[in-house]
Amino acid sequence: MDLEIEGNTALVTASSSGLGKASAKALAREGANVVVNGRSEESLAEAVEEIERVATGEVVPVRADLTDPDDVEALVAATVEAFGGLDHLVTSAGGPPSGPFLDTDDEDWYAAYDLLVMSVVRLVHASAEHLAADGGGTLVTITSRSVKEAIPSLVLSNAVRMGVIGLEKTLSTELAPEVRCNAVLPGPHETRRIRELIEQGVERGEYDSYEEGLDARGASNPLGRIGDPMELGNTVAFLSSPLSGYINGVAVPIDGGLGDSNL
Repeated sequence: MDLEIEGNTALVTASSSGLGKASAKALAREGANVVVNGRSEESLAEAVEEIERVATGEVVPVRADLTDPDDVEALVAATVEAFGGLDHLVTSAGGPPSGPFLDTDDEDWYAAYDLLVMSVVRLVHASAEHLAADGGGTLVTITSRSVKEAIPSLVLSNAVRMGVIGLEKTLSTELAPEVRCNAVLPGPHETRRIRELIEQGVERGEYDSYEEGLDARGASNPLGRIGDPMELGNTVAFLSSPLSGYINGVAVPIDGGLGDSNL
C-alpha cells in the first residue's frame, strides 16, 4: 500500500532505538525524508545504518537531549534546514524509572514530567508553524497503554503520561484543520525498555529469571506474544499519511488486545 508520503519530511524523536526507531524506519521505507534523534552519536550512527537498509528517502541523524530546551529548538531548526520544511512530527521519549509511589521522590516526578510532557510541549511550540505550512501535516505522540490502565510499579508512567494525552487531544482541535494530532499507546514490544523493566522485576524478586519475565509478559496477551516494534511503526506511518486523513484526536492502543478497557 502506498501511504502517499514520499518526499515528505518527518522528525522522529528518541529514534535511535526502540519504538521511535521502528517509526522512523517505517516512514523512511515509505519514501519520507527522516531526521533521527538521540543523545548518543554512536547509537544514532547505528540506527541510521539500519534504517538506510530499507529507506527510499534520506535519513539524517541529529543529536539532541529532549530535556534541554535549546537542544529541542536546534533539533527542529536542523530538520527544517536539512529538508526545507517539516510535515510530520513523531514524539517519543525514554520511559521514567519504575517503582512504587512511596519509593518515588519529588525529583523523580519533576524529571518524569520534563522528559515526557515538556519535551512534547517544546517540540510542538518549535514545530507548529512548519507543520501547518504547505497544506498541513501531522503529529503523532508515542505514549503507553498505561494511560488507559495503570500498570503496577510504574506510577510515574501511569500518572505523568496522562498529561501527554490531554495535550494531544487539545492540540487536535487547536491546530486543526492544518495539523492532525493523534497518539499511539504501545503495549509490550521487544524493545530495550521492556528488557530493562523485566530485569528490574528480576532484581525486585518478581521473576526468577529474565526468560520467566518475558514469558509472563507474553502469556497474558490474547495474541500470546510480545509485539514487534515495526507493528507500531507501521501504525505511526499510517497515522502520518493522507490515508488516515479523517482520524484526528484519538489514542490508539497497539497492544494485541491486552487491555481490558472498553474505551
